[in-house]
Amino acid sequence: MANMIRYVYLAVQKSILYLSIAESMEATDVLNHALNYGIVVDCGSSGSRVFVYYWPPHNGNPHTLLDIRQMRDHNHKPVVKKIKPGISTLAKTPTQASDYLRPLLSFAAAHVPSNKHKETPLYILCTAGMRLLPESQQAAILEDLVTDVPLEFDFLFSRSHAEVISGKQEGVYAWIGINFVLGRFDHAEDEDATVEVTTGSQNQQPISRRRTVGIMDMGGASLQIAYEVPSAITFTSTQQEEAGKSVLAEFNLGCDVEHTQHVYRVYVTTFLGFGGNMARQRYEDQLFNNTLSKNRLLTTQAGMSEDKPYLDPCLPLGLSDTVVRDNHTLYLRGQGDWTQCQDAVRPFLGLHNGTMSPGGVYQAPINFSNSEFYGFSEFYYCMEDVLRIGGQYDSDKYSRAAMDYCSTKWSTLKQRLDSKLFSEQADISRLKYQCFKSAWMFEVLHSGFRFPTNYRSLKTAQLVYDKEVQWTLGAILFKTRFLPLRDLQQETLRQSHPSWLRSSFVYNHHLFSLCILVVVLAILLYILRLRRIHQREQRQAEALNLLWAEEGEALLP
Repeated sequence: MANMIRYVYLAVQKSILYLSIAESMEATDVLNHALNYGIVVDCGSSGSRVFVYYWPPHNGNPHTLLDIRQMRDHNHKPVVKKIKPGISTLAKTPTQASDYLRPLLSFAAAHVPSNKHKETPLYILCTAGMRLLPESQQAAILEDLVTDVPLEFDFLFSRSHAEVISGKQEGVYAWIGINFVLGRFDHAEDEDATVEVTTGSQNQQPISRRRTVGIMDMGGASLQIAYEVPSAITFTSTQQEEAGKSVLAEFNLGCDVEHTQHVYRVYVTTFLGFGGNMARQRYEDQLFNNTLSKNRLLTTQAGMSEDKPYLDPCLPLGLSDTVVRDNHTLYLRGQGDWTQCQDAVRPFLGLHNGTMSPGGVYQAPINFSNSEFYGFSEFYYCMEDVLRIGGQYDSDKYSRAAMDYCSTKWSTLKQRLDSKLFSEQADISRLKYQCFKSAWMFEVLHSGFRFPTNYRSLKTAQLVYDKEVQWTLGAILFKTRFLPLRDLQQETLRQSHPSWLRSSFVYNHHLFSLCILVVVLAILLYILRLRRIHQREQRQAEALNLLWAEEGEALLP
């Protein structure tokens, strides 16, 4: 019976989740005056995008976050608009920044109800492209936005709402976004996987709450990782402590600083040059330089001609490729040896004594027995585009598939592509560098981040609940975290105001009744007084009549 109740409970919970997901895909009801709106502009290196979000009034529970969702138009499409190039291209002409963003802000203004503009927060957040500019040029662009945007748009926008965020902030926002979508900030239920969390607050007992997920994202140029560190960290040296502080972020996502239910300690860092394309470029640079150096010392000229190519273990078997540097060409021929490719790419991780993460950056400990990770971008592409095993990661299955792929003749792989046996995203470039990238991903995961090969809690994904999760969602969640407290205070005021009216009405009612009672008593007293006066006059009249009668009797003869 207990199992049946638990089964029904879980089924209901899943139904609620699916209904919530379905509701988030519906067109936003702009006629609902209770909805609130928020706008985030992501000013990236290659372009800028505006996202419009909305949320209903807070439910009144101070431990619950705002239910923020991406706005959808009447065609059920997300309210998003992108422009190119990036805002950093205005480094020499900063006064054009507001003109540059005008199409995005006008787009957002057209979707947010006009009567909500003045209470709709606008955040303009700039990332990698702006971070590369000198601070003076960054400041000039931001100054133009802060000065000119309020002249044309009446959103809730101030100087603190326009900033260049760090890579650390961007990673934290991405971590917040994915965990919010997965519902990991909700209250834990009996069936949920939970963790014991110790916060930085003194005399604070450990908190048992829902286990959050970590994220790994490998793009073309960089690699990011972010995950919660539930337990307090003990550093072995002051140098390690300083290194740890630069990659650890502790923040309260809740609305009340007095409550620690939503205090999170997150490890987050970015590794430039560790993306799939950049890693291949570094690998080719070394091949080129080493080959030239060896050819100067030896009489053989390996790799300098098509008939004497360099045998590259990281290219599919039989593939011919070239590397061109400084007007010199290195000829490659695929050897298709995945195991040898692993050995070849491992040095590019820059490991130090096996205790540091890629590049020698401090890595906070991971409890592999009670953790869960999502892998995005190259983690997903490496598994899905040609291997077709995306989703749950299994290192043995992945290794066998990667090894088989690398050792397959290039001509066969091209035939499979022509026969559309790979995913729609697969192209010639993916086929050429899949062997290298699959080995690089494996080494990053197991040699760099030291994930055990039997780790079964990694999922690779492109979408979550059929939608792309942007770091901008995490940004607006963090930026608006105090709004529930404001709503709660306003609700308390609204509730206390009718109470004051009721108490005032009761007081006035009693006062009015007392006044009536006093008037009635006064009338009664007045009537009684008149009656006594009347009775006294009557007695006096009777006495006078009696006197007259006596006097009359005396006058009788």
